[in-house]
Parts: sequence; C-alpha cells; structure tokens
Amino acid sequence: MTKSISFPLSLNYEKNISLMAREEGDSCLWHKRHGHLNYNNITLLSQKNMVFGLPTIEKKHGVCEGCLLGKHHRQPFPKEGARRAKEILELVHTDVCGPMNTLSHAQNRYFILFIDDLTRMTWVYFMRQKSEVFVIFKKFKAFIEKQSGMSIKVLRSDRGKEYTSNEFDKFCEEEGVERQLTVGYTP
Repeated sequence: MTKSISFPLSLNYEKNISLMAREEGDSCLWHKRHGHLNYNNITLLSQKNMVFGLPTIEKKHGVCEGCLLGKHHRQPFPKEGARRAKEILELVHTDVCGPMNTLSHAQNRYFILFIDDLTRMTWVYFMRQKSEVFVIFKKFKAFIEKQSGMSIKVLRSDRGKEYTSNEFDKFCEEEGVERQLTVGYTP
C-alpha cells in the first residue's frame, strides 16, 4: 500500500498492441462467456433454446489457450516417499518468502516460516535480509527445544542459497539435525 492508501498495480501490455489485429468469432466468444464450456454443449444450449440470443455455434473453432492451460496437470508424488512425523519436532518444514514490494513497519522485506509436521504449529520471523536466516534458525532452534524439551530431528527446506551454506550445514551436522532438501516450488 502506498502513502495515499492505494495499492500499486503493474500491468504488462503486449508490445505493438495498436498494430495487432485479432478476430474472434461468436463461437470463441460464447465458449469463453460460458466458462470454457465445450462447443458441443454450447451447440446443445442453442438447439434446446436454453439460452436466448445465442448465435449459431461452429463445432470446431481452433484451440483455446485457456482450456489447454487448465487441463495441464502434474503426476502425483509417490505415496511411499511421503512420511509424516510421529512426534513433535521430528520434522520441521521451513521456507523464506520475499522480497516484498512493501516494507513492514519495522522495515522488513522477508519472512521465514517454521512448521512442525505433526502439530502444524507455525512460527513466523520477519527479516530485513535473507542473510539473517542462519541466525534466526539458531534462535528458533534454541527457543523451541527449550520450550518443548524435544529436539529438532529433521529440517526440510528447498535448495535456496540461504539454507545450503557451509556454515548452515556444519551447524546442523554438529547439532544432529538431519537435512532434507526438496526441489524448489514443489509441495
């Protein structure tokens, strides 16, 4: 939010939009208006007079980019690889989010999350720079282990540089914390 209590909006326009010509027939237009309903069903709507003012719909009218993107899917992750924690702090997930366009009141641009796999208890720490991750993890580890009387056994994070430094690896090795590194942008 800006000082004038408005949110910035950045729009990406196509280049040379004034020189472009795009023709969409009624079939494509009504396909989009009905939430990308397939052409056979739009024709059925017209034949059974379920929609007033619907023009004659052509059966096949090219490929709809929105329909193609909506039908993409990812194969499920294998069940045998998924393991849930059976005790508190057995598995802790962590990730860094940022930089945010808008600074917090304390001038922070990032935050780091720690989530216990068993209880789903979540801790959030705010940071000005990503370089603070290691220091915050040490503080979190000391705090949570003292409070719970348990120790962190596994720390799961993505392969971000803030988690893969030699210093971070050495600390985890000395403290007996197993590291699990996932592929970025995957659950």
